Amino acid sequence: MEEIISFVDGLDGVLTLRPAPGDGSPEISWGDAFFYYAPDGVVPTTTQPFATIVTKNCPGDEASRLDRADTFRLNIAAGKEEFIRWTGHAPRDPDTAEVDPSATDTLMAHPVYGAVGWLAVVNPGPGTDAAVRELLRGACHLARTRHERRAS
Repeated sequence: MEEIISFVDGLDGVLTLRPAPGDGSPEISWGDAFFYYAPDGVVPTTTQPFATIVTKNCPGDEASRLDRADTFRLNIAAGKEEFIRWTGHAPRDPDTAEVDPSATDTLMAHPVYGAVGWLAVVNPGPGTDAAVRELLRGACHLARTRHERRAS
């Protein structure tokens, strides 16, 4: 998890939020990480993060079994083209592969947000490392493009 956070922190214009007790964030987000394209260092109020790391089950999102020891899930707003490239189907189309959302080191449609082009990996490892890095760079680029479009 720390290796991924360091990698994303190294991308140009990224602001990483790591909610913790005492900072005013909701308890459910403590221990997680949220990555925004924010070259001014200010959390955007009109956009979602381009990637997140979650460390626990959220209501309605228990299938990944993040309650296992040392388990987290990386979530990436990949966009439609990359989603299709990596899953073989459009975000809103049914996934006939039915990947186990708790499988580790497996790139898959996000179990909740797959319909809007998000991909996910539980405990990324050697099998997904190259794909994850490529997807994170791409998601940051998409976020930067949106930011620049809104600014102009």
